[in-house]
Amino acid sequence: MKEYGSNVQKLVEHVISVPDKEKRTKHAHILVELMRQIHPQMRDGIDYSKKLWDDMYIMADFNLDVDSPYPPPPKEILGKRPQKMPYNQKNLKHKYYGRNIELLVLKAVSTESFDERKAFVSYLVRLMQSFFLAWNKDSIQTESVLKQILQISENKLQKEVDAIRAEGLVPDANPKDGARVPNRFNNAQTFRKNQSGGNSSSGGKRYNKNNKNKGKYGKSKRRY
Repeated sequence: MKEYGSNVQKLVEHVISVPDKEKRTKHAHILVELMRQIHPQMRDGIDYSKKLWDDMYIMADFNLDVDSPYPPPPKEILGKRPQKMPYNQKNLKHKYYGRNIELLVLKAVSTESFDERKAFVSYLVRLMQSFFLAWNKDSIQTESVLKQILQISENKLQKEVDAIRAEGLVPDANPKDGARVPNRFNNAQTFRKNQSGGNSSSGGKRYNKNNKNKGKYGKSKRRY
């Protein structure tokens, strides 16, 4: 095995040639510890000790008779092919969007109210446009994305798409509540209100930790 080198291979052959089983077992344990030091980054791996013993049996061509803490692996392990992964065979209509976009469209169809579905579709339009830019140099028009949403939903979102064509996308749409969500970075009034503390009992004034050290006329008190 190339990962251990020719010197370890020679040591394995030496262990096989030892006539006494007890001594041969002792040498095998020492060799396994040496193999462990060759790849210290794998010490914390699951069943790493078993892997080392299996590798030693493989390098010995399964002709190693020692008292191992693990049973020797079967010879068929060398020619065994890995199991085939059960990939999803469903054909995606738009591969650059992925399967999750189709699931989101289906979720939009199952949303209860019309306004929520409309907001959901507006959110999907912006999300699909960003995904499209990740795989293409040019941007995609809103009308093209709306047609794709109709195709994925099998025209079940026709009313919502027609409303968006007539009125435009819902600003700051969020699929969690399906309504307009105020954006504090685009809403200057909300932003100033949050910064000033709103209608609090302190009158919206900011707290300054140095205020407690100021005297009657606003001058800082001297500490002696």
